[in-house]
Amino acid sequence: MIQDLSQTLKALLTQPGLPSELAASQIVFDRPADPFNPTQPTVDLFLYDLRENLELRANDSTVTRANGQVTITPPPLRLACTYLVTAWPVGGAELALQEQQLLGDVLQVLARFPTIPDNFLQGSMVGQQPPLPMVALHPDALKNMSEFWTALGNKLRPSLSVTVTISLPIFAAATVPEAISVQTGLEQIGAPTTHTAWLVIGGAITSAGAPVAGAIVTVVELGLVNTSDAGGHFRLGPVAAGNYTLSVVSGATTRTKGITVPAPAGSDYDVQLS
Repeated sequence: MIQDLSQTLKALLTQPGLPSELAASQIVFDRPADPFNPTQPTVDLFLYDLRENLELRANDSTVTRANGQVTITPPPLRLACTYLVTAWPVGGAELALQEQQLLGDVLQVLARFPTIPDNFLQGSMVGQQPPLPMVALHPDALKNMSEFWTALGNKLRPSLSVTVTISLPIFAAATVPEAISVQTGLEQIGAPTTHTAWLVIGGAITSAGAPVAGAIVTVVELGLVNTSDAGGHFRLGPVAAGNYTLSVVSGATTRTKGITVPAPAGSDYDVQLS
């Protein structure tokens, strides 16, 4: 996954319309230790730090529903990947100025995007949610550049840092049947034991095996009304335990169904219109 991020940054720095010096440079991801002596103009993005982005940590799972199934996706690890970016011109006069020009061109490209646009995403980066935030010149990057370059075994040179936060799945999603009755309750504390319970019921409206969206679903005796979603699913509540009539209206079609709440084993609240 991390290599897909590197390829995404490479796509950013090799897009059409870049300044001529940057367009003519190769993009590499090498450790700029001594000796590092490219034979053509080069921009090096050295991945030197990986850590969790605690500010973007999430604890809530994502829940999606389809065809009577519920998919629960645990929150991913938000991984901040920080690169040291250096420029390495080759040949010609005023190499120091060429280096500064090339590094400035890189900064202009990277600083343009607070999040990486979809058209540059590569591999597992495609479709990541939320979009990948990118910070050029990250304020919490290297504090002591001279010690860092000494550790690399090379001489201090101009550089910038860029940090991109990606979503790294650490637990597999689980798909389970959708609950058709959910019971909640209210108990008064400090009083004689009392317990009030109610339920939320859910089901699916279909016609010839296809989901029906926008159907009006009513628990007749209680006057509870809702409409089915794009997948034909509906929810209604609160409903006390008992026997009721479920009415479904879709266009000119009306169907009723007797239901028991909570639903006995082997039964449900689904309604077939045809």
